Amino acid sequence: MCLQPIRGNDSDCQIDSETTTGKRWSLELPEFFRENFLEGDQRWVTTAGSALHLLQSVYGSFSKVYGIGRCAKMVYESWRELMEEGEQRTRQPEFAKVFLIDRDVDFVTPLCSQVVYEGLVDDIFRIKCGSVEFGPDVTSTDKSIKVMLNSQDKVFDEIRNEHFSNVFGFLSQKAKNLQTAYDKRRGMDIQDKHFLRIDIGASESMMKKKAKQDFQELLKTEHSLLEGFEIRECITYIEEHINRQVSMIDSLRLLCLLSITENGLLSKDYKSLKAQYLQSYGIEHLLTFANLRQLGLLEEQQAGETLTVMESKVGKLVTDKTVGKLTDAFSSLAKKSNFRALSKRLALVPKSGEEYDLRVPRDMAYVFSGAYIPLSCKLIEQVMERDGWTGLEEVARMLNRQEFAVTGGCSSSEARNKTDAQRIVLVMFLGGCTYSEISALRFLGKERGCRFIVVTTAITNSARLLEALLDNSA
Repeated sequence: MCLQPIRGNDSDCQIDSETTTGKRWSLELPEFFRENFLEGDQRWVTTAGSALHLLQSVYGSFSKVYGIGRCAKMVYESWRELMEEGEQRTRQPEFAKVFLIDRDVDFVTPLCSQVVYEGLVDDIFRIKCGSVEFGPDVTSTDKSIKVMLNSQDKVFDEIRNEHFSNVFGFLSQKAKNLQTAYDKRRGMDIQDKHFLRIDIGASESMMKKKAKQDFQELLKTEHSLLEGFEIRECITYIEEHINRQVSMIDSLRLLCLLSITENGLLSKDYKSLKAQYLQSYGIEHLLTFANLRQLGLLEEQQAGETLTVMESKVGKLVTDKTVGKLTDAFSSLAKKSNFRALSKRLALVPKSGEEYDLRVPRDMAYVFSGAYIPLSCKLIEQVMERDGWTGLEEVARMLNRQEFAVTGGCSSSEARNKTDAQRIVLVMFLGGCTYSEISALRFLGKERGCRFIVVTTAITNSARLLEALLDNSA
């Protein structure tokens, strides 16, 4: 078993080049998510445990280990058994702390549209093993080109974590500088100019594609779902999206985001939206709905019978539009959403109406245009601040997950000495990690004066996550 670099090539056991924010590794096991979380196949648990054991053998013991999720607990136990069986190293640890987190702890984050540059490239062009293939629309030729995306591309390294709205202006200014001797004195060589042309071409292509998809309207709907506002209007938008057959995966993504943020759909909405989806995209996707329901991604609220009767009585007295608004209000009273409660407790969604300067981000919410801080990253931040789960018991209860915190295999003096010199936190995502989460952790690391190293079973996004759950067998 070997670790594959998120930003490297396909050769065995190569590590991503060092950056100011650390390394990132991927086990390149995209099948992990479906097989573990949907099918209950736990064969990859030992692989993840072995990966941690390998890192420990290279970098030394870890001072503290935190985690949340059933799979995370099992991976830790597998790793602990390997530590007990193997030879103990006495070298000082290079990682201060380790955090293990299951993907199903936070489904909202991968379901949101990515707007940081690297995430958007992944959403549109699909980054595979650290490389991406750009077509003629990017290269402005009749040929496609495969490009490695790593820190050797100095332009890409500067914009990979930036909100997309800031990227094109930066690239335009960079291109203007090429007309002078400034960049030459600064050492911008032919390879850098080549990378700049590719990044400009990719940005222009993404802007055109998003303009055709009415991306801003899509983001507005997502943000409304995250904030819990204008839910009836969001449902109307999703219905239109399905009926126009815009995108099968995007329609499914919006349905799941609606369900999770509202803690399930009202019975009438669930049945109506499900029927429209199957009519638009095919009855063979019926099994997909069963898969989504099994994971809690798309569910029907069970306590809705009384509510439906109340709606019918109100409907005789007021207009349909008013009924819709009252339905939303009754829904929030009928069944409290864990996401809403988590969002409020952890301040995941900034207060509505506050201006957010994406050029100078103030928190991790910038990775979603200031609308939402990734739940997974917020959990990591809070646990690291508190040095454990003390004070987060209610959060863990609402997540209904198994949380743990244990002391690692090094002495407190070794950990303190090493931590003082270099604060490094290893985060392992089990079931996939998005580029948005990586960017958010980079931001957090800069703010807190530490470095995050991300290990994941695979890079994921909304399309990959949902495609893993598709079951369209006739």
